[in-house]
Formats: sequence, structure tokens, C-alpha cells
Amino acid sequence: HIDGFRFDLASILGRDPWGAPLANPPLLETLAFDPILANCKLIAEAWDAGGLYQVGSFPAFGRWAEWNGKYRDAIRKFIKGDCTVGEIAQRIQGSPDLYAWQGRAPATSINFITAHDGFTLADMVSYNEKHNEANGENNNDGANDNESWNCGAEGWTDDPGINALRSRQMRNAIAIMMVSQGVPMLLMGDEIGRSKNGNNNTYCHDSELNWLNWELLETNAELFKFVKNCIAFRKAHPVLRNHNHFRNQDYARSGNLDITWHGTQTWNADWSAHSRTIAFMLCGQHAREATEQDNDIYVAMNMHWENLWFEIPGLSDGKKWHVFANTGCTPPEDAWAPGTEPVLENQQGLMVGDRSVVILIGK
Repeated sequence: HIDGFRFDLASILGRDPWGAPLANPPLLETLAFDPILANCKLIAEAWDAGGLYQVGSFPAFGRWAEWNGKYRDAIRKFIKGDCTVGEIAQRIQGSPDLYAWQGRAPATSINFITAHDGFTLADMVSYNEKHNEANGENNNDGANDNESWNCGAEGWTDDPGINALRSRQMRNAIAIMMVSQGVPMLLMGDEIGRSKNGNNNTYCHDSELNWLNWELLETNAELFKFVKNCIAFRKAHPVLRNHNHFRNQDYARSGNLDITWHGTQTWNADWSAHSRTIAFMLCGQHAREATEQDNDIYVAMNMHWENLWFEIPGLSDGKKWHVFANTGCTPPEDAWAPGTEPVLENQQGLMVGDRSVVILIGK
């Protein structure tokens, strides 16, 4: 059995013989309703080489999911301090601004930060510019808009401060993706810090640039453990995998809305253009539209260059906040195996390090 298909530059499949986009492309409709493909996932790269960009508007026929390029760009910008928190809020919720108005579920959004095209996660935090000289095209091939940041040095460095920041930025990206509504997509090797030496267009190589170096499992074992814990945490909590978009209501009568937004002050998110901080809380009693019970989850994201104190919402029924992940901590305290999370010492607030993400669970 094949689980599904991802269609490269899929928007071209919706053009007529003269290149004009069709409102109801017959080929995409045929694929959507083909009985042989009924149990397969259909995923579109919702743009093409001719400039048609259909993220949020790809002809779905109730079946097609989309590579969410807007998610990729927003997360990349946010962790380096460039994206507005308003857009980040949309992306974390499964991009309701793109899909809810059409009645398309959060699972429509394939959330990714890196893919086979472009930088790997390690290169995204290590290079400001592409380095494609090995491709034989004088570095003219490959995309130039990578939304990357080298954290202070271009490429490899032995500077401990820069390497610590890069490690934290990779963890930030993984942590945010794993608490976002939608379907996370992880590029092979990102879980162990694979690099392609700044080359963002390695299609033409059968070499170390594209091969997976399994020795990285040992070299970057701490990153690998962090990613595994984040995946296990996501699988353990259905409130992170809702079937429908948030309503911003307390329809479960829990005393909290299904999702609430915070900043360094509880219940008071800073939505201004210069804000680099945002936090949110998911009410576990609203998991999957209140059909499942789960823990409350609180996520604080500080992409400012300074440590900041975050107030945190109180819990009812004698519950306490426990720390699942803190990317500002050194391993092994950067993430805990689900079920082993330690109690947060101060239940009123916590210091979130510069360019760090903290994930709490109430129990």
C-alpha cells in the first residue's frame, strides 16, 4: 500500500492547454475522486514554475492537502526576529486564515520548515547566503530568498556562543512545528543536524552533499533525543492534533476558551508590529472539539535577544504546570520524555531565555 503522493509544482495540473488557471481543473478532480486513490493522501506543492501561487486556494475537491509555504516562511522569519506575531498565530493554529473560510480542516496544512529543495535545518541557521558553486552554474542556481540567519558567522565555526545559538534555533523550529495544528513534515536528517554545506539546490549530486551521514546520530545525539521527545509529546496529546479549527469559544464549559493568547503578561498578548514574543494556552477539555480529554498546554515563545519574564495562567483543581521543553536549557533538560516532566518551581511565571521556546503541561 502507498500512503500517498506529493505532486511537485502541482498548480500546473490546473492550467488549461493555453496556460490559464482553471476554476475546476478536471485532472485534479479526477485524481480527487479516483477510487483507487481513495485511501491515499494527495498533497500538492501549490505553486508552479510559471508563477502561479495557490497556497490557500488550490482546487481541493475535499481531498487535496497543501505544502504550506507560508508556514515555512513565517516560522523561518519568526525565529530570526522578522515575522509579526499576528501571522505566527495564524500559522500555529493551522492557518485558519487560509483554510477555515473554505471549510478545509487544519490537516490541509502540511507544516514544514525545510524540504528537499533549499537549506537543511542546520544550514538555515548557519548560512546567510546559498553556496552552490559545486553545482557548476557559478552560484546562479537555487533560490535566493532563504529567510535564513547564520547566527554570527557564515558556515562552520568553532565559536561556542554561535554554535549554542544555532543549536537553540534548530530546537526552536522543531518545537514550534510540533505544537502547531496541521500535519508536521520533517526533512530527513534535520533530526540529527545534517548539513549540505550551504548548498540549497543539490539535485544534481550523487555525493556526500545528498547522502545521509549516519555518524551524525552519535555526533548530534542530544538533538536527536530532543526531536524524538517532541514527536512523542505531540502523539501523546490530541489537543495538538485537532480535526477542526479553533472556535475561540468555551463550548466545553471548562472556564477557558479552546485557545487563549498571552504575552509577557497573562491574557495580554502584544500584537504590535515590533513584538517578538507570543504565548498561547490550549485547553485540554476542548481537545478534538471536546470529544477527548487532555492536559492543558502552554507555549511561550521569546524571539527577543534578551531574557524576558513571562507570567503564566493559573490552573484549576489543584493542577500544576510541568516543564516539557525549554530550548534555553542545556541537554538533557531541554526536553523530557512525556510523563516525566518536572514540576515548574514557580507557578506564577518563569524566565524565558533569549530566542527560546518553553512548553508547559498542566497536570
